[in-house]
Amino acid sequence: MRKNPVFQQETFAAAILKVRSGLATSRTTLAKSLGISPSTIGLYVDRLIADGWLNESGLNQGPMGRPRRLLTTVPEAGWFAGVEFNAHRLQAVAVDFSGRAAASHSIWLPANVTVPAVIEAIHTSVTALAKAMHGQLLSVGLGAPGLVNSTAGIGLRYAFIADWVDVPLVGQIESRLKVPVILENNLRAIALAERWFGLGHDVSDYVILGPRSGFGIAMVMRGQLIEGAHHAAGEVGLWPWPLAGSTGGEQELHHVLSATATWRRLAGVPAGAKLPDDLRAALAEHATMEGTTWDAVCSDFGRVIGFLRLVLDAEIFILHGPLTALGDRFCEAIVAHGRQIMPALQGVPFKVTPSALGDDAGALGAASLAMEAWSPAA
Repeated sequence: MRKNPVFQQETFAAAILKVRSGLATSRTTLAKSLGISPSTIGLYVDRLIADGWLNESGLNQGPMGRPRRLLTTVPEAGWFAGVEFNAHRLQAVAVDFSGRAAASHSIWLPANVTVPAVIEAIHTSVTALAKAMHGQLLSVGLGAPGLVNSTAGIGLRYAFIADWVDVPLVGQIESRLKVPVILENNLRAIALAERWFGLGHDVSDYVILGPRSGFGIAMVMRGQLIEGAHHAAGEVGLWPWPLAGSTGGEQELHHVLSATATWRRLAGVPAGAKLPDDLRAALAEHATMEGTTWDAVCSDFGRVIGFLRLVLDAEIFILHGPLTALGDRFCEAIVAHGRQIMPALQGVPFKVTPSALGDDAGALGAASLAMEAWSPAA
């Protein structure tokens, strides 16, 4: 086993991730997966077992050869917290060391919420989770809305919280919780949730569609989250609308295709109309709707997502947020309208599907972020 502590720590972390994900179930498969000799990986496994992170038990009989002892993570070795929020609601989830969701907590944020109130809500939620969990809190993942600098741990800006400008989110939470904190844009956190818990588990190229209070996307290409050179990859809600541009420049895509704007269009109410208390349920009432308004909404989504399909060539587009209440019919209509608008999409694989993860998706993704970034001491 190499003596370089950085290499050791990275190898320990990579080994735990491979076992937790099920990609490695024995010393032999772990050695192949990491490209390390069986004798060397044995030393790493012995150390991880001795430190209480991995367990080796039972027998796994393959189609040929000797039975292999099974490697698993130890669920009670520690836990990770994931917190995701927008201007209205904060959701927190705890997952055990094996990556299983174990507890959740949510808080409705007050109208015109401020940065200090969000910081306090994050602390309150993680503290509430700790009461339901056993063992030590190892790390916290944060899924923040708007633009974030994940490397610096800063929430750069978010239009729906007035004072959300250059917020040192990681530093403030670490100082209160005394554990490592990892920050990412909330839609990119959701992309990780799909990788661990949902439709992204078996594909390497997929896109998260996030029409919520705004409209953004997150992209996973060849298994890697795409952040962009200026932390702004996926901010399609800032595109002008209509896409050809408007003379006044006052309207952007999220004004028309956010979940809130879509409900108002389908319900036939003015732009400033009060939102229902349960937006998802209100949208579900329109899931069987027909007519020109329904077709216009589906056509607008088909145009935008059709462009994205031509640019990104993703295997699947996964719809998140309240619009999942419109179901498979809505997603199929998006694809049909996209193909109708763009002849180049005829005969091309093009799939849009609603996520099954629900409102916990962002928090699950933030917890996944913490899991993937954490490593034991060398």
